[in-house]
Amino acid sequence: MRNKQKGFSLIELLIVVAIILIIAAIAIPNLLRSKMAANEASAVGSLRTINTSCVAYSTSYGSFPAALTNLGPIAAGGTASSTSADLIDSVLSAGTKSGYSFAYTAASANQVYTLTATPVAAGQTGQRMFFTDQSGVIRADVSGSGATVASTPIG
Repeated sequence: MRNKQKGFSLIELLIVVAIILIIAAIAIPNLLRSKMAANEASAVGSLRTINTSCVAYSTSYGSFPAALTNLGPIAAGGTASSTSADLIDSVLSAGTKSGYSFAYTAASANQVYTLTATPVAAGQTGQRMFFTDQSGVIRADVSGSGATVASTPIG
């Protein structure tokens, strides 16, 4: 008499693996899209933070900061000054956060500024590019040519 062995057949295991692969093929692109959306939302939030910090800096020191690092944290035991106003964290003042790179440019004796946020790896960390200036209006561009003052404002 033959002994029956308990367990799964090779066909059953292959079917389970195929089902898992199909689910993964559906889920991974959605995960990547949601990660890009989160990075874009973080970039917009960072632009708002920098705009608010620039207004606070201007109120305290009479002009906008010369560089993004001027808004950054103070040294241990120091006090806030025009070169380290302690208005944003060290990650944001370094110019890169959540897959976006921030470029700050001051002009006209630091009375106006422009700020752009571009994805570090286009199509992977984000698709939209952002622009803002002293007006506080954040604008977005999806064409890849870069956001400017003429780009569409975000909602």
